[in-house]
Amino acid sequence: MAIIKDGTAKVQKGDTLSDIAAQANTTVAAIAKANNIKNVNLIKPGQVFTLPNKKTGETPASGATGPTGPTGPTGSSSATGTPTGTSAGRSVVSTYVDPSTGDTYAMYSDGVPELLFKGTKISDASAEEARDRLLAQREEAFALEQKKREGTSAYTLLLSEFERYGLSTLVEPLKKYIEEGLSPAEFTLRLRNEDAYKKRFAANAQRVAKGLRALSEAEYVGTEDQYQDVMRRYGMPESYYAKGDLGVQSGFEKFLAGDVSAVELEDRIQTAQNRVVNSNPEVSKALKEFYPGISNGDILAYVLDPANAIEQIKRKVTAAEIGGAAIQSGLKTGMTRAEELAAAGITKQQAQQGFQTVAEVAPRGGVLADIYRQDPYTQTTAEQEVFGLAGSVDAARQRRKLTQLETAEFSGSAGTGAIARDRAGAF
Repeated sequence: MAIIKDGTAKVQKGDTLSDIAAQANTTVAAIAKANNIKNVNLIKPGQVFTLPNKKTGETPASGATGPTGPTGPTGSSSATGTPTGTSAGRSVVSTYVDPSTGDTYAMYSDGVPELLFKGTKISDASAEEARDRLLAQREEAFALEQKKREGTSAYTLLLSEFERYGLSTLVEPLKKYIEEGLSPAEFTLRLRNEDAYKKRFAANAQRVAKGLRALSEAEYVGTEDQYQDVMRRYGMPESYYAKGDLGVQSGFEKFLAGDVSAVELEDRIQTAQNRVVNSNPEVSKALKEFYPGISNGDILAYVLDPANAIEQIKRKVTAAEIGGAAIQSGLKTGMTRAEELAAAGITKQQAQQGFQTVAEVAPRGGVLADIYRQDPYTQTTAEQEVFGLAGSVDAARQRRKLTQLETAEFSGSAGTGAIARDRAGAF
């Protein structure tokens, strides 16, 4: 690096005039002019050059403020590409290109340079900024391409997954969004805002309105498959699970919206089919009498309505079974009594056995109560004792008293003991 001191520059090994000009914050042309340098490409270590003031082009001794750029013999820049100062015994000895600006100069024999071409090079700082911008653009382009490739791959995976459930038509219109590089969250929002999606997964909106969480696509379709399997196993009509447009099974929407599990659905169907439809006709008859809104024809529709709680359905069916048991025994009972017995835990089998006993005891007890002028002994009295309902103790006491009265009446007559035992025994 040249030694700069007192307005001069001493050339060191490896220095170029361009290096010295940059170091001294001036131009090659200004140094060449100030020092009458014939060939700017030929300088030697140890040479001492007078430095002009900054980039004014004048030597310190002149004190004048000359033009700001290289000039020809007349003091003006030609920048025409053709040397104009070859008169007056001068000749062009060389040309020089300033590496910092790209400007091209003609160097005359008297050491005066002339600008021939204006350079197009930019400053180091501008070059650095340009390089940074180019790198940023390249990185952005690469990232977009990578995102597009990843999006295409994601689309292929998503399409494959949806095809498993016959839902590829939901995804195909959105291919452009995936390939444009939408994030998974953004794509999911786009997908769920599509009308086709809302139609296919309609129950989710109802679930959210009820405070339930929305099911994922896989959960939704998987639950539908479980429903269908249950219905097929129980021989339900195909209309209950037939698929429509987009694979929608409209009959399942209310189950999904009501958060009905496949286990509960099976329980409902089992209750209707095994305990009503396939049971003895007296159960259906009692069900229709107790609950006129339900008949054997629409019992399935009733039990498959999530608005009807499964426990409520079971209580009504149990009451109908109890009512059916009474009919089988030749008796009649009302809905209130049947529901009371159901609430007391009486099963269908217990009802059948109990009403058979009531049918045997109640008529005889009523006759004896009339004969001996006792309190009436009715079907209700017998039911209280037989089924252990409220009043069962008094009912049992009344029956024993009637038995004793009949036994006492016939025990004093010869040959009547056996008859008394036969008449009172069943009672």
